[in-house]
Amino acid sequence: MTHRLAEAFKKASALPDALQNELADQLIEDLENESKWQQCLSQPLGHPLEELARKALEDSRQSKTHPLGFDEL
Repeated sequence: MTHRLAEAFKKASALPDALQNELADQLIEDLENESKWQQCLSQPLGHPLEELARKALEDSRQSKTHPLGFDEL
């Protein structure tokens, strides 16, 4: 454990139990979400996404697309 994380846990331990539990829930959720993101990003792109990207590039090359602003989507 890093010194900084140990310091955070030490400060949190002085808080009321309810707030400690809330912080723990938030930290656990953040850690789980980070793990899911890392797992997701480590996966190769699936074939459907690659095919959609190829189609979009081909449509663009054939001038079948036009730029839109955010308010035009």
